[in-house]
Amino acid sequence: MDFGIKVGTPEKQRGACVVVGIFESRKLTDSAKILDKVTQGYLKNILVLGDMDGKANTALLLHNVPDTLFKRVLLIGLGKEQEFKEKTFLSAVNTALSALQKTAVTDATLFLSDFPIKERTNQWKVSQIIIAAASSNYRFDQLKSKPENSPHSLRKLVMCIDSRTELAVCEEAVQQSLAVAHGMNLAKDLGNLAPNICTPTYLAKQAKDLAKTHKLKASILEEKDMEKLGMGSLLAVARGSEQPAKLIVLEYQGSGKKESPIVLVGKGVTFDTGGISLKPAAEMDEMKFDMSGAGSVLGTLLAIVEMKLPINVVGIIPATENMPSGKATKPGDVVTSMSGQTIEILNTDAEGRLILCDALTYAERYNPKVVIDIATLTGACVIALGNFTTGLISNDDKLAQELLAAGEQAVDRAWQLPLWDEYQDLLKSNFADIANIGGRAAGTITAACFLSRFTKKYRWAHLDIAGTAWKSGKEKGSTGRPVPLLTQFLITQAKTSS
Repeated sequence: MDFGIKVGTPEKQRGACVVVGIFESRKLTDSAKILDKVTQGYLKNILVLGDMDGKANTALLLHNVPDTLFKRVLLIGLGKEQEFKEKTFLSAVNTALSALQKTAVTDATLFLSDFPIKERTNQWKVSQIIIAAASSNYRFDQLKSKPENSPHSLRKLVMCIDSRTELAVCEEAVQQSLAVAHGMNLAKDLGNLAPNICTPTYLAKQAKDLAKTHKLKASILEEKDMEKLGMGSLLAVARGSEQPAKLIVLEYQGSGKKESPIVLVGKGVTFDTGGISLKPAAEMDEMKFDMSGAGSVLGTLLAIVEMKLPINVVGIIPATENMPSGKATKPGDVVTSMSGQTIEILNTDAEGRLILCDALTYAERYNPKVVIDIATLTGACVIALGNFTTGLISNDDKLAQELLAAGEQAVDRAWQLPLWDEYQDLLKSNFADIANIGGRAAGTITAACFLSRFTKKYRWAHLDIAGTAWKSGKEKGSTGRPVPLLTQFLITQAKTSS
């Protein structure tokens, strides 16, 4: 889909369809008033007839409205004006997109002045509309023998603003948002692939292809390389699988060579059975999404490459399966991590932290400005925050606040949980330096406490995306999160360091 920004009012534009808003109690928005005036009260007459009252999530498509330059007019209910906020804005956008895609409309025009949200700019509205449009167009049907023919004919969306002074920033928002959408689609595609296809080797190939296309530096460490580095924790997880583990490293140099990079570490468990601590059969198929952290790292790198962001970023992906076999790691085994710390593995289903800890130690060699790990780490995070919010824990409060702000801006929100010393005591082991689980209580926090033992040499934050990386049920599939949060964070970092 193509996107454009124009300066103007509805009576001077033309196209297949114009989208205008109606508040509850049949109150016309500014662009609706202008259209009503040029059509000599046509819209008001429609409202008086009762076909549209402006309630949220409603739509009415009008054909052949007299005296307009549009073939159709789509009325979108915005709900109560005093209650119009981000959530209702996003609902209105999705309602409009859904209605448009049920028609033969090839292009549509909407006016950003119709969506008055306090403290949100037109630039922000443009970004959210583009990401919503890309999401509504997304389909994953490449594994079907007969993909469904998409009925969608909408190919262009024009967003109109009032002032020419905003044209440049809105056009910049278009380009950045398209890059984010492309990154999200990559993360979705990788997450949605079947686990017999998306293996550690497949992820490594995708990384190399991304590097080749966009001139990144790619390094793939094999198991023998990890053995030399002493990555006993990562290799302990891979032991039960026939698929070889990979440590994937991608380097993006958007700034000067001397500038320390921001390192993104993404959990890449391409399928998680739980190992010897076998998971229940119900919904185990969704454990193909356990590489969503890896997918988000690759998606974020794609986005910032397309933006040509002036910043240095390194992506590190420890990739493996977690399978049960005669060679698999057992509960009670003790392994030595790359850092030299020994770990008693009490539960083989707490494997994400085992592969991340070696990758976090490996990140030290880049003298990082910041390290952020992204992982579908704990079911406890879903219990605590549901499927709406990413869990955030950090050893640096300024970094945590920057990530929270990025999430607010991108509407890809996170919530900070504590990293207090009291929780560290739950990881004590009688037989090793540390246990890999701390019991049921505060499971998300103790998982982060485990990781914090390997991040003492740099500023670090942990994003637990167990509840936000994918949806279950009828809409089962990857969400592409937290690519918007990460890209917004990097955009802000690039601006502050330039």
